[in-house]
Amino acid sequence: MNYRTHIASSMSELGQAAWDGLVALQDKANPFLSYAFLDALHESGSASADTGWQPQFIALYDGDLLAAAMPLYVKMHSYGEYVFDWAWADAYHRNGVEYYPKLLSAIPFTPVTGPRLLARDAHARAALIAVLRKTQQASEVSSTHILYPPEDQARQLAEAGYMLRRGVQFHWLNAGYRDFEDFLSTLEKKKRKNIRAERRKVMEAGVTLRRVRGADATACDWRLFNRCYQRTYQAHHSTPYLNLDFFERIGRAMPHNILLVIAEREGKAIAASLVIHDRTTLFGRYWGELQHVPCLHFETAYYQPLEFCIERKIAVFEGGAQGEHKMARGFLPTETWSAHWLAHPAFSDAIERFLARENGGVEAYIDELNERNPFKDNP
Repeated sequence: MNYRTHIASSMSELGQAAWDGLVALQDKANPFLSYAFLDALHESGSASADTGWQPQFIALYDGDLLAAAMPLYVKMHSYGEYVFDWAWADAYHRNGVEYYPKLLSAIPFTPVTGPRLLARDAHARAALIAVLRKTQQASEVSSTHILYPPEDQARQLAEAGYMLRRGVQFHWLNAGYRDFEDFLSTLEKKKRKNIRAERRKVMEAGVTLRRVRGADATACDWRLFNRCYQRTYQAHHSTPYLNLDFFERIGRAMPHNILLVIAEREGKAIAASLVIHDRTTLFGRYWGELQHVPCLHFETAYYQPLEFCIERKIAVFEGGAQGEHKMARGFLPTETWSAHWLAHPAFSDAIERFLARENGGVEAYIDELNERNPFKDNP
């Protein structure tokens, strides 16, 4: 079929009904693909041309129908991606070759697996990949990177000439637990004891926790969370990616997907976490504190959300990027994918060899992690 191609620099060019209608047809879609989330990132200035994220979404139309689309950005840096290519950029620089700009298909600041090739059928998806290849070849970019696609899309991209890279995250699986104690009973004794000790430290410090659903979050709650988030980034000498405008926008546009966990002591809020969820999956996202309390991060960002998953019968808790420490809390290693194309033949050959070694190492690493399974019965 002959599709009409459009390159969109804003979500408004695509329209909420058309975008969300296409997303709804995809397997493994999640709230981060929604118009509301992406539009909030762009309109708040968190992910914009000014911050080095220039939207260049590919859209294919069959008449007036949006048949396929792809979130795509022109990037001038590698911040906020979580699949690290700084060493690649450094190698380019040391050899006098420009690495930026590059093309990136991802959800900004969001290391969550989800569809990147949004299409109504296999024909539209194949056409989308063809347009992506023509776009990268016609542009003055060093490379194209598709981050966190599901494995089936990663394999399709490999067939189209992209190199695949493996990664590891840690996900918690709900085995139909009755309550948090039922979950703890499945862990090895030492792990179970440590979690109880961590929770007890928070309680003995005089901290109380409250969970706030998105629909109930007030402007004061969002200002508090933003203060916690900003302060924690600054404490780690980093620049926060997101701002209060972004948090308020998602609070208004997608409240049914939001849970805030707020920690208080002596009547004052001292820390907070924000997680995103749908009916089947909860995604650990953001955290911050105004006062340090030992183990409070684990309570607000892991144990309270785990209790929420059990109560709501949510099947999976994706813990975010990296973090072997999550295994001690019942999270298991899960493979992730990314796909890469580099225009420079010599660098492409070198990185292909590097990825062959790295992918083998990741596979061995996952095997090693599975041998340290935290559960009594080693599922």
